[in-house]
Amino acid sequence: MSTESLELAKTRYQAGKVAFENGQYREAVENLEKASALVARNSRLGGEVEIWLVTAYEAAGRTEDAIALCQQLRRHPHSETSQQARRLLYILQAPRLKRPSNWMTEIPDLGALSDNEAKTRVMAKPRKPTEKKAPTEVEFVDLSQVNTKDNRFIWLALIVIGLTISYLVWLDF
Repeated sequence: MSTESLELAKTRYQAGKVAFENGQYREAVENLEKASALVARNSRLGGEVEIWLVTAYEAAGRTEDAIALCQQLRRHPHSETSQQARRLLYILQAPRLKRPSNWMTEIPDLGALSDNEAKTRVMAKPRKPTEKKAPTEVEFVDLSQVNTKDNRFIWLALIVIGLTISYLVWLDF
């Protein structure tokens, strides 16, 4: 394999990973398939590319292709790749669980709207001029109505604070 094709394969591999991580699964599949064609399948890099290709197939909805590739990768000469392929195959072949409909939120398809319906016209309400309010009168409190009897809670709180500070000072020595 020439160094030029190896560099091109690495470039395609990185582009495929970036596309996958950005949610562009079809583009990821294209780049990873091209990278896979450029590297030796039995090499470590070839195994990495094809493991990423398996996940891209699954994300793109091509589960059958992902399972078929995983079954081939189980016999890969690089032990890490074959082990990952076995794990992925186990996950891909696991039965799908049904989710109750009340667990899911229906997202409406906005693609069916025409351009005119998608644009919403909003009419602004004319603002009323703000009226200046007269200054509010100060309300005086009749102190003869206020309970001014000694509340022993304050003394209790001061004693608790004093004891706490004394204890903390005693701990420092």
